[in-house]
Amino acid sequence: MRFTPTQLEPDRSTESGRDAGGPELSNVTNRLNAALERILPEKRLFLRSDDDSRFVRLRPLTQLAALSGITLAFGWTLVASSVLAIDAMGAGSSRDGMIHTQAAFEERLTQLSRERDARTAEALAAQNRFTVALEQVSQMQSQLLAAEEQRRELEAGLNVVQSSLRDALAERDGQQAVADAGGTDAASDSDEVTAALDIVTGELRQAADERATAVQEAEQARQAVAELSVERAQILARNDEILTQLEDAVTVSVEPLDDVFRSVGMNPEDVLETIREGYSGQGGPLTPMGYSTRGDAALTHSETKANQIIVTLDQMNTYRIAMEKLPLAMPVKQSFRYSSGFGRRWGRAHEGIDMAAPVGTPVHVTGDGVVTFAGRQGAYGNLIKIEHELGVETRYGHLSRIRVKVGQRVSQGERIGDMGNTGRSTGPHLHYEVRMKGRAVDPMSFIKAASNVQ
Repeated sequence: MRFTPTQLEPDRSTESGRDAGGPELSNVTNRLNAALERILPEKRLFLRSDDDSRFVRLRPLTQLAALSGITLAFGWTLVASSVLAIDAMGAGSSRDGMIHTQAAFEERLTQLSRERDARTAEALAAQNRFTVALEQVSQMQSQLLAAEEQRRELEAGLNVVQSSLRDALAERDGQQAVADAGGTDAASDSDEVTAALDIVTGELRQAADERATAVQEAEQARQAVAELSVERAQILARNDEILTQLEDAVTVSVEPLDDVFRSVGMNPEDVLETIREGYSGQGGPLTPMGYSTRGDAALTHSETKANQIIVTLDQMNTYRIAMEKLPLAMPVKQSFRYSSGFGRRWGRAHEGIDMAAPVGTPVHVTGDGVVTFAGRQGAYGNLIKIEHELGVETRYGHLSRIRVKVGQRVSQGERIGDMGNTGRSTGPHLHYEVRMKGRAVDPMSFIKAASNVQ
């Protein structure tokens, strides 16, 4: 092997380092190289040409720096892959969990509503029985008053008869002597008086029996009314308890929905008003129920509580309609990594998030809407714009292929294009934007909002 004179010269890197850093830095470097010499001996990389040969010296410190860099890069790759896998699994299960939780909650509400309806029917039946019992008691009291009036009339008649009887007896005693002469006529008068007394006595006895029977029936009716009152009070208490449980359940369930709209920068009251004005495509507000309470205060209280529950259920139904119209899904369902977030980047505003994956990765629309743009646009490259309701728009940039046309209606989860590297892009990725009334907002707030309704 032939060496040029330049190969035999001293190590210029060492000399330049000595000149730049001084003797102290050179001594430290030499000591470190000496300490690492046993583990990482110095190596030389020869570069040979036809008439010349050169070599590059790899000192122990240089080898250590190279190994450290390779180790850090490998570790960062493992950590990034783990984070992407966890994010992908979490995003895939978010909507399924929301649907499952909503179905379970609706089933629980249905059960409570059925139990409430059963208790309401029992309360109405008890109210009817109570009314019938009151009418029976009223009839019995009327009969009792009539019997009492009849008894007084009979007593008055009996007094008259007794007075007549005393007069007749006095007259009979005064005419005792005459009776001996006219015995047949006196005996006839005495028989008539005795028959009249028997008739009056029988009427009095019958009236007394009827009065006792009426008093007994009235007492039984009072007991039945008392038992029905207790049963009715228990049914009303149970019905009130069920209504309270329903009220608590729907109130607790509305709070996360409120938080969802507030987290994405929307006023829940404005959302409800907008849906009720013209976006109630799945049915209008529920009509509050009413009860025939006959002036009863307890049932009036239950009716008020039931009406409040119906109002809250209508609010939940309206929220559900609004949730279906918001872009809350993930635009990329396969494995990807977040390569850039929302906010300032390189001194300029980055109005979306970047999701990096291979070219051709499917891109899905995040909510129901209408395609308003599908073509090439400046730095976006191949771009799709989707207009959703409630003033929300989503954008999908840098696509390699567009699969929809302007004016086409798309449903959440539908594939609208393929990931690419068009426009101003350093590599294949999806640029995803969400705009509310023309103003760019952080798409992560919509993605995270979906997890709040699980």
